[in-house]
Amino acid sequence: MPIDIFGFSIGKKKPTDAIGQSINKTNEKSFVAPDEYDGTFTIESGGVFGTMMDFAGSVKDENGLIQQFRNMALFPEVDQAIEDIVNEAIILDQDRKPIKLDLERVDLSDNIKNKMYSEYDNILKLLKFHKNSYDIFRRWYVDSKLYYHIIIDNELPQKGIKELRPINPTNIKKIQKVKKEQQHIGTNRVPFVKSVEEFYVYTDTSKNSLNPTSTSGIKIAPDSICYTHSGVVDSNTKRIVGYLQKVIRPLNMLRQIEDAVVIYRISRAPERRVFYIDVGNLPKQKAEQYLKGLMNRYRNKVTYDATTGAITDGRDHLHMLEDFWLPRKEGGRGTEITTLDGGQNLGEMEDVDYLLKKVYRSLNVPISRMEAENGFNMGRSAEITRDEVKFQKFIDKIRMRFTDMFLQLLRTQLLLKGIMSEEDWKSIEPDVYFEYNKDSYFSELKESEIMRDRMELLSQADEYIGKYYSVDWVRRNILHQTEEEITKMDVEIQKELAEQPPVEEGQEDEQY
Repeated sequence: MPIDIFGFSIGKKKPTDAIGQSINKTNEKSFVAPDEYDGTFTIESGGVFGTMMDFAGSVKDENGLIQQFRNMALFPEVDQAIEDIVNEAIILDQDRKPIKLDLERVDLSDNIKNKMYSEYDNILKLLKFHKNSYDIFRRWYVDSKLYYHIIIDNELPQKGIKELRPINPTNIKKIQKVKKEQQHIGTNRVPFVKSVEEFYVYTDTSKNSLNPTSTSGIKIAPDSICYTHSGVVDSNTKRIVGYLQKVIRPLNMLRQIEDAVVIYRISRAPERRVFYIDVGNLPKQKAEQYLKGLMNRYRNKVTYDATTGAITDGRDHLHMLEDFWLPRKEGGRGTEITTLDGGQNLGEMEDVDYLLKKVYRSLNVPISRMEAENGFNMGRSAEITRDEVKFQKFIDKIRMRFTDMFLQLLRTQLLLKGIMSEEDWKSIEPDVYFEYNKDSYFSELKESEIMRDRMELLSQADEYIGKYYSVDWVRRNILHQTEEEITKMDVEIQKELAEQPPVEEGQEDEQY
């Protein structure tokens, strides 16, 4: 078991075990342990059916998968696709804040909102998000998970977070220990969940074997770790696999076909010679020696290294690029040298192009982005392809997953500084939003076209307002204004009318 407890807990005081670790007791009876599908390793204990799962092997497999994702990200085409995704998700504006806090839907006083905005800015400064936003988002996308150690002053926790230190995801795992007890239901004994303990285990893999149950691990309280994952779960193992999981197979196939194409082109490109050597009446053994002597004198050996892409020239062993040497007995034709034609279809790349497109499809990146001749379309938004629309929806989805990190850090900061309680945070958390910067030109173009179409439709329906359609129906169905927007507009219209100077007699006719 881990040898230490490292971290802190905030919010309500929770029950603790013999060594001081907090435990969540469950009042509701259930024989199923809670599972949030976030890659947590579950350990069950208690009762006659109590077991402890050896998850060291699973951890090694998971770390191997993370390392595989990192190696895949170095492949040029995958790296280019990831760059497109990161560039679309993280867009820096003049204020260098790609993600902004939105509290318009939160029912709090302006004073509390200003404090929340200030604490959010402090979190961005701790992350150095103004210059590391691309790297942080890319690391989360490739590794499929992101860990930060929340460091505070234990003597003065009300000062809030002092430092956010990133943790290698291969060194830390989230553990859930479920304790069950047996209860009689009729004539059967059913194990019900009694308590659930959550914590993290950190192990330095550079010094120790990765085994979270070993004595070399450090047990960390859950509140001291910020953990954000991709949300993509393997249905078989219930482990977080990341967005690059779908790319493993097509990328391996692409690598193999590229190596095969290079080898085939090198092997079929030259016109190889065929030597028919007259060996006269020499015995078989003498004829072979004579033939090998000629071969060693004239032949070359060219080898292609698939790892480095280098071509080496060696003269020690036979190779498929060697010329053909065939002996002829006396009585046949004499020594003759002919040639074999090289490959005739060396320019075909259909297989490589097919697999490359499959890699882009697996990454949800439009295939048109891999074609250099397709430039950026600056026309109407209606000309944007369907693939680009789907790609934007994918970007919105992963943005939503990534913002979970800011929710966790903002909660910790507000609770530490006593700005609000745990109950207050839970009540407003669903209304806390984050807005990402958008591509300025495309967003402006799209919004202006939508507004222009609505105004044209409104002008056509103007003569029917009050006859067939009410003003309220037009505002809701043509202008698509919400109840909040309608109320806000009415207040602003009344305010503008009140601020206008009164029209004196005689001036009203002059205005027309």
